Amino acid sequence: MKRIVRFYGLALLVTLAGQVSFSTASARQGESHWKDDHFIQDFSIKYSYEDVQRPLKKVVTDRNGKIQVLSSAGLLHPHAGAFLYPGDLAVDGTYRFLAEKAIVDLQVYREQLVYLDDEAVLSNAWAGELFSRHQMSGARMFAGGEDFDFLLAGEGELSYLKDSNRLWRSKISGPVLDLKYAPGTNRFWILTPVSLHTFSPETEELKLVFEGADFTAFDVVASGTRTIIGTSNGYIEFNNLSNKAGGEIHRKLPVTEIRTVAEVNGQIWFGTPEGAFSLRRDGGYHYYYGKRWLPDNRVVDIAAGPEGSVLVLTEKGLGQIVFTEMTLAEKADYFEKQVRLRHLRNGFNATLSGMSDGNLSTGYLADSDNDGLWTSMYLAGEVFRYSVTGSDEALQHVRESLDAMERLYTINPVPGFPSRSFERSGYIDVLSDPERWQHASDPEWDWKATTSSDEAIGHVFVFGVIAELIPDEAIRGKAIRLLDELMQHIVDNDWYLIDYDGEPTTWGRWNPEYVNGFATMVGDRKLNSSNIVAMLQTAYYFTGKEIYKEKANYLMENHGYLENLMRPMEEIGRAEEGSDEWAAMLSESWNHSDDEMYFLGYWGLYRYAFTDELRDKYKLAIVDHWEAERPEKDGLWNIFTAMVSPDNFDLEEAIWYLQEYPLDLIHWTMKNSHRKDIVLLEENFRRQSTAEVLPPDELPIRRHNANRFDLDGGRDGNQESSAGDIWLLPYWMGRYLQVIR
Repeated sequence: MKRIVRFYGLALLVTLAGQVSFSTASARQGESHWKDDHFIQDFSIKYSYEDVQRPLKKVVTDRNGKIQVLSSAGLLHPHAGAFLYPGDLAVDGTYRFLAEKAIVDLQVYREQLVYLDDEAVLSNAWAGELFSRHQMSGARMFAGGEDFDFLLAGEGELSYLKDSNRLWRSKISGPVLDLKYAPGTNRFWILTPVSLHTFSPETEELKLVFEGADFTAFDVVASGTRTIIGTSNGYIEFNNLSNKAGGEIHRKLPVTEIRTVAEVNGQIWFGTPEGAFSLRRDGGYHYYYGKRWLPDNRVVDIAAGPEGSVLVLTEKGLGQIVFTEMTLAEKADYFEKQVRLRHLRNGFNATLSGMSDGNLSTGYLADSDNDGLWTSMYLAGEVFRYSVTGSDEALQHVRESLDAMERLYTINPVPGFPSRSFERSGYIDVLSDPERWQHASDPEWDWKATTSSDEAIGHVFVFGVIAELIPDEAIRGKAIRLLDELMQHIVDNDWYLIDYDGEPTTWGRWNPEYVNGFATMVGDRKLNSSNIVAMLQTAYYFTGKEIYKEKANYLMENHGYLENLMRPMEEIGRAEEGSDEWAAMLSESWNHSDDEMYFLGYWGLYRYAFTDELRDKYKLAIVDHWEAERPEKDGLWNIFTAMVSPDNFDLEEAIWYLQEYPLDLIHWTMKNSHRKDIVLLEENFRRQSTAEVLPPDELPIRRHNANRFDLDGGRDGNQESSAGDIWLLPYWMGRYLQVIR
């Protein structure tokens, strides 16, 4: 019976060795909410190895959880190492005499470590009594049988021995690639590049059971009933009961060049030159590629690890993939700590940048063009958290980040204009980017200008969420005041964000002349109309100022903004030939940042609608947009849709997103375009590259404004994203809307 490791926060995870349980994930209850049961979360602990001149060969674990690695230079074992904090492989000098042995193979037999050298099969277990001399020149590998009997392979030769007595020997054609003993069959299994053989200790008969070509690795699985044979181009299933191969060779795999095969905890694993993958119960694959999971992608060996983990040995080290049970609430607790420990810059939800190969100690908190947007999303998540839990900690987080948001307005001289960001003077080369960076009146600070529409909609979204859900009058009042100042600036300036130079910013434009200057199929016409109506409704709802209601109705009735925002998504596409360059650029393909702006705006568009009739219309527009977005399985879009359509919003896909998002948010380089198990689509407007979106833990780290169908990407581990906007916002919104319980 497998033991299960429960997850209890950051401190445990950093030192966790992990546990596997392949039970089902959360159980759905009813049609409108999810009961937050335990699911399996995986992550990796990595151990590097730099001595590539002395290759790694094999990895095993004994009954005590001791991991041992065989290299051409001797035995190694892991040193240090924790999640996000890699260790290394060091010389294992635990038993001094082993350093003098020319060990050529290493096995786990009866859960103990057993070795093969040029003299004997030996072990330190069983009081060191196992020392079976083999008298076989050139012995390279071995496998243990039923009762301390062993089959050895050398160059074109097999030898069977027990208690230092050679009971049988035979020549075999071709080099032996691997040996296995399957207790259920009471036979040894032997693989060569072109054949599969069995050896029976009872009859001392060597039998050819299957022939082929380009065999590379194998394992006997399913209690000895099947053999999985890896080849240089796919794998073969051989039925050990009928002595027949099962159908055609399997080639619809992430990678078809198989280097190693292993059954671990009932799952079939494959090692390749481009990562490792395991066979899922539904016939698909879990793919482990890149430094999120492995020291490098060239897999050498795969074996069972301590407490249900899986050990993937590569040419440059060891990846221990750990599987642990946790709930979404426990995952949220981990991510809350991740944000607070490494991603708060002056109250902003920030990225840890400038890291060296994923080393968290080498990063710095970077400013962003979208500091206000990312902080709005994190801040909204904390508001939902407070509303659900009453947490004083969450309320304090709201205070701190709202202070940062407020200073975006006060650090520049333009009333009601939100800066993109601010930073202490001397840390930004203002002269190298004079359009955006400006000196503040306080000589200690600089601020970033050219604020965009995605900043504005993010601000209005979170100000509305705070005003609606935070009872603290000081916090609520500040949010409403900032909302009013921003919207008054836009109304007073003819539907533009006017920068320090008196000119509209590039993207802060909701003026009818600009918006309706686009043809109806250009997305910005629909987007900007939807956003400004949502912004005005929010401002009216919380300030009560009639001007905001009057202006919204004016835009909808006199300039077609209601018609614009109601336009079906299927009508949005590329601008007609001959359109101006700006329209052509904006409609070259779908901009996934627009999705983020739409959905953040939908909060105010729907919840603060002027009339029930308008709310019903808005619902149609929101659901229409969601239908177009469903293939991406974005957790946030599904949760937003629960606000307007609580009985139909892809609840299971939202949970899938939250469960499958990796704990490791470092921007490792990921690659999937080479995979043979995915169906690639022809180029299209929405840039959907595959028929099915891949799980988040197999993709580059993506914020909600990115295309989840981008198969390749990453930054070689030079930054870590905050979970604040990526994960905590959809989770806590789901909790607030009671679709996650």
